[in-house]
Amino acid sequence: MASFFAPIHRAGWPFIAAFAVITLLLLIFAKTLGFIGILLTGWCIYFFRNPRRVTPQGEGLIISPGDGIVTKIEKARPPLELKWKNKELPRISIFLNVFDVHVNRIPVEGTIKTIKYHPGKFLNASLDKASDLNERNSLLITTPSGQEIVIVQIAGLIARRILCEAKEGQSVKAGETFGIIRFGSRVDIYLPEGVNPQVAEGQRMIGGETILGNLLSHAPRRFGEVRS
Repeated sequence: MASFFAPIHRAGWPFIAAFAVITLLLLIFAKTLGFIGILLTGWCIYFFRNPRRVTPQGEGLIISPGDGIVTKIEKARPPLELKWKNKELPRISIFLNVFDVHVNRIPVEGTIKTIKYHPGKFLNASLDKASDLNERNSLLITTPSGQEIVIVQIAGLIARRILCEAKEGQSVKAGETFGIIRFGSRVDIYLPEGVNPQVAEGQRMIGGETILGNLLSHAPRRFGEVRS
């Protein structure tokens, strides 16, 4: 129940206000539609929630940048617009449905070296090709030890706006919020070569809390099994 009463991300207030005004007008002129408006306003408030998270502390920990389900773990080339490493690296793709928290969080401590926005399509974010074809915003983060990680905000079928509040040259800590994607989306994170994911496909992530891996570890990739 705590997530229902979480703080609201500031990007949500204009939408909540618009939903509330429309609902008020509907209640005056068409009560049945007004009750539907109340439900939609409640959902809008729920969507823009920004719950506080307890981020695990420890050298080298990589924290999930968002809530959602790990849909794919594979090796892939980072976005070309970064003009970074043109080789395949471990990539974790996390799909956020319309009921997940959509606030994005920094995965590691470090400095934001590069931010690149790339316009694109609005395909279903759960599709593999969404990483290459959809609208996206990429951040390259350099850790204190000199390792680099890329996180990509990807718009989805309904999402039409990626908000990134981070700046190039900014010092960041793991678990800090840096943006939000509106109404269904995906987050990709590219790990350094030799660092293997310690989560499994199908596993649910909690942004700012779930540990994806460790920069100091060379443990093999972890797999999971569905159990009832």
